[in-house]
Amino acid sequence: MSARPATDPAPSPAATALGAFLAAYDEALARWPLPVEALTVPTPYGATRVNACGPRDGRPLVLLPGGGATATCWSANAAALAGAGHRVLAVDLLGDPGRSTLDRPRLGGVPELLGWLDAVLDGLEVPAADLAGHSYGGWTALRYALYAPARIRRLALLDPTGCFTGFRARYLLRALPLLLPPRTAAKARSYLDWESRGGAGPDPAWRELYALGLAGFPAARPVTGPRPSAAELGALTAPVLVLLAGLSRTHDARTVAALARRALPHAAVTVLPDVSHHTLLTARPDEVNRHLTAFLAPDPADGG
Repeated sequence: MSARPATDPAPSPAATALGAFLAAYDEALARWPLPVEALTVPTPYGATRVNACGPRDGRPLVLLPGGGATATCWSANAAALAGAGHRVLAVDLLGDPGRSTLDRPRLGGVPELLGWLDAVLDGLEVPAADLAGHSYGGWTALRYALYAPARIRRLALLDPTGCFTGFRARYLLRALPLLLPPRTAAKARSYLDWESRGGAGPDPAWRELYALGLAGFPAARPVTGPRPSAAELGALTAPVLVLLAGLSRTHDARTVAALARRALPHAAVTVLPDVSHHTLLTARPDEVNRHLTAFLAPDPADGG
C-alpha cells in the first residue's frame, strides 16, 4: 500500500486575510506614477516601511497617512511633490495596517509614538524635514511638531482629526464599530461609502486596500491622546497649512477652520468644497497638490 502524499495545511482565515492585503498593497505601489524605493527603517519599536520617491538630494518631505490608510494613500500626490523637488518619504504607521512591523503588542502611548517617529527620521538620516499628515496622521504630525520643533521646517495638516476639535457624535457611531470584532472588509467598505456620500467616492483600488487592511490587522489600535492646548498651539514655531474637506463627516470643516485660524493666526487655512474626509487626497488632486507645493516651496529668505 503506497503512502498518501503529504499536503500542506490550509491557511488560516487570518493568514488568508493578511495575504490578500499584502498583495493589494504591492499592487497599489505598482500603480504609483513614478518609481518607488521601498525602505525598511529599523527602530527600537519595530521595522518601519517607508516608500521613497523623488530626487535623492531633494528636500525631505515626510508623509503620514490616516489610520488604516497606509502610505499608499498618497498616490495622487507623490508625483507632483517629487516634481517640485521633494524627496518624498511616505511612511506606514507602526502598529497600523501596512508593511511596518511592530515588535510588541502596541506602542506605549504618545511618548513612544513620538519616539518612534524620532527613530524613523534618525534612520533615514534626516535631521529636519517638512511634515504632512492626513486625518490621524495630521494629529500625529502636529504632536510631533510640538515635541521636536527643531526637526520640522513646515507642517501641512490635511483634514486633521483631534487637533482643533473633537469628532461629531454621528461619525463616532459609524467609525467606532470598525475597532470591534469581527473586523471585516465589508464593515470598512460600508463605512467609507457612508463617509464619502454626497461627493466623489473613494478611489476603488484604495477603498479595497483599506477594507482588506481592516480584516488583515484585527489587533491594530491607534495611539490616541488629547487635543493640543491653546498654549501648546501658540508655541508652535513651524509655518502651518491646514487643508480641510468641506464634506467631511468627521467634523464640521468650517468650525475647524475658524478654530484653526484662532489658534494659529499665521497659518494658511483653506476649506476645499465637494470632497469628503477620505477623498480629500484623490478627488481633486490637482488642487490639493497646488496648495501643498506652493506652501512647501523653499523660501530664499530662510534658506528653504
